[in-house]
Parts: sequence; structure tokens; C-alpha cells
Amino acid sequence: MTENDFPTIIGADAKFKGDLSFDKSVKVLGSFEGRIDTKGDLVVASGGMLQADVEAGNIIIEGELNGNVAAKDMVELKESARLQGDLRCERLIVTEGARFVGHCSVGAGGDIEGQGAPAEAPPAQKN
Repeated sequence: MTENDFPTIIGADAKFKGDLSFDKSVKVLGSFEGRIDTKGDLVVASGGMLQADVEAGNIIIEGELNGNVAAKDMVELKESARLQGDLRCERLIVTEGARFVGHCSVGAGGDIEGQGAPAEAPPAQKN
């Protein structure tokens, strides 16, 4: 991805609070607190800090994000990423060195087939 792929960039010296909604991609270099919703991609750059719940098409984290994350497709945690919160996506890429604390649901519906309740044991036989 190049800088031209991001029509919206929140600069390194910027600090925002509130709800942000975008139709296209956004890159966060600064600080944000609240909620971000975009149909495009979200990149939290190295040095970026989010205290937010996020929904996006794809999410790439190089900085720090505290909050719940939902991507329609992919979440990528780079080596410098720090994520604390629940994560939901179709595909997950984690680079060695990234830190993640929370619950994770990956794949269609987040359910793993065949992982229901354990089967009941047959009754014990009498001798």
C-alpha cells in the first residue's frame, strides 16, 4: 500500500475523540479515542495509538490499539503491533513479535466445525 491508497490520514501530531466514518481507507499516525467505521482499509501506523472499537474491510496494525476489532476480510498484526481487545475477521496474519491479548474469532461465522459439546460417555457396564 502506498500513501496514495489513503485519502484520509490522521497525522502524528493529531489527537481526536469521537466517532469517525469513512467510505475509503484511512491511516492513523496519531491518537484517536472513540469509534472508527470504514468500508475501506484501516492502518494504525507505528507510533499510532487508538483507544477505539474498529470496523473495516482490512485492518493492519503496526502501532497500538485498545478496543474491539472487526474486519470483513483480514487483520494483520505487524511485529510492532500491540492489540488488546476482541478480534473478529475472516483471515488473520500475525508477525513474530506482535502482541495480542483478547478473544479471537477467525473464519466464516467464527465457529469451528466439530467443536461442539463433548460427546457423552457410554454408561458403565455392570459386572
